[in-house]
Amino acid sequence: QVQLVESGGGLVQAGGSLRLSCAASLRTLTGGAMGWFRQAPGKVRGFVAAISWRGGGDPDYADSVKGRFTISKDNAEHTVYLQMNSLKPEDTAVYFCAHAPYWGPRIRDRDEYDYWGQGTQVTVSS
Repeated sequence: QVQLVESGGGLVQAGGSLRLSCAASLRTLTGGAMGWFRQAPGKVRGFVAAISWRGGGDPDYADSVKGRFTISKDNAEHTVYLQMNSLKPEDTAVYFCAHAPYWGPRIRDRDEYDYWGQGTQVTVSS
């Protein structure tokens, strides 16, 4: 069974840092791309960042996190990371990782993703 397992969420003060991890259970998931999305209470799930497994193209970031968050990958470990620095209270949300079978211009679209993790809570206090 395909699984994406996130870890690394928690409570942090504004200005602090967290690193999220997403481990894929099957090697076949290392094709295409991986993305991070987040969902705050009462809001839709929105795009945060994405990266191609094979390195085709630069990672993509939402404007709200550009310069503060960094997405990276470890192909050997089938794991994707999201390093979050200079965190703000508005970054508080449940963060989800997801797999997309293709890397392309629609990578910010949730409908491009076929597998999702269970989510990990990130809370930033002011």
